[in-house]
Amino acid sequence: MADSGQPQRSARAYWARVLGANVAAALVVTVVYSGVSLRTPPRLMLEAFAVSLLFSFIIGPTLGFVMPRVGRAVSCRYTFPLDWIVLIAAMVGIALAGSFTAILVLAAVGYLHGEGIVATWMAGSLKASIVVTLTFGIFITVVESMRRRLDETTVALRTKERDEAEARRLAAQAQLASIESRVQPHFLFNTLNSIAALVHDDPAGAERMTGQLASLLRSALDSTATPKVRLDDELNVVRAYLDIERVRFGSRLRYSVDVLNGAGGRLVPRMALQTLVENSVKYAVSPRRGGAAIHVHAAIANGCLRVTVEDDGPGFDATARPQGHGLDLLEQRLRMLFGARAALTVESRAGQTGVRIEVPTEGGV
Repeated sequence: MADSGQPQRSARAYWARVLGANVAAALVVTVVYSGVSLRTPPRLMLEAFAVSLLFSFIIGPTLGFVMPRVGRAVSCRYTFPLDWIVLIAAMVGIALAGSFTAILVLAAVGYLHGEGIVATWMAGSLKASIVVTLTFGIFITVVESMRRRLDETTVALRTKERDEAEARRLAAQAQLASIESRVQPHFLFNTLNSIAALVHDDPAGAERMTGQLASLLRSALDSTATPKVRLDDELNVVRAYLDIERVRFGSRLRYSVDVLNGAGGRLVPRMALQTLVENSVKYAVSPRRGGAAIHVHAAIANGCLRVTVEDDGPGFDATARPQGHGLDLLEQRLRMLFGARAALTVESRAGQTGVRIEVPTEGGV
């Protein structure tokens, strides 16, 4: 949310700088143009400072109000040196009008009197006013111009950073969608191959398997809008997948699911567990005549949801993960969805393989 008080704070800071410049200008005029020294009586010193301060407080705020507007208009129409000629002319005009106004104020309060008021103004006050106005006016104009450019640059950088962050978010979202689109066809093609293997030998089994596939795809397609799903919903997909594969493998495929302490309501990447159990089917059930047992265990521990898929198959080389497939895809998805808060661990040896994912506990029912 934007800070609505920022313009007010900037305006207060600007006028505080103008006030400081006015006081400094009054001191310079008092010392340089009024003949004040250490030997000057304090009363006369204060009097000279008060007169100088009157000039500054008439000319200074006028400069502070007019010059930013003149500066913006001039910068749009002229280039150097014409822009500075116009700016200096404006400052001189403000000095003339301001100093004459100050003389009139002094005359009105009785500090100056007689027929020589205009001559007094022309002789001393006008020169001092112009010199000091140009000195401080040019200084303030340069400083405020640099400050304005710095603010504009800062805003531009913040806008660029925001746009780059949004671009990175959209790129990650697009990459995640691309990965997920590759995971689902991968599962679909494997299942269709299983159905094709049953068509001639077991037409009834192929028909049942087709119905289960339709139910499974309906569930998967209903959840494509969200990259994360409840663990219970994901386990429904897993059971449907394993039931489909059981049609092909029969008693060679045995599985169990164990969900503890409310873990079923937590969120996991969609189709993540299906990837893990498919890995077990591929490396444990399929290559062995006696098949294998697959066990899915889920629990919450230390603020994390831990889901482990174990099997008692021959194991596989956990370091040889083909890029763009299976566990490699799942690890990419975990990294995109949860960053460093998620982890995928593989331990595999003959007779026992376990793949565990850990994600932060999110969601719940």
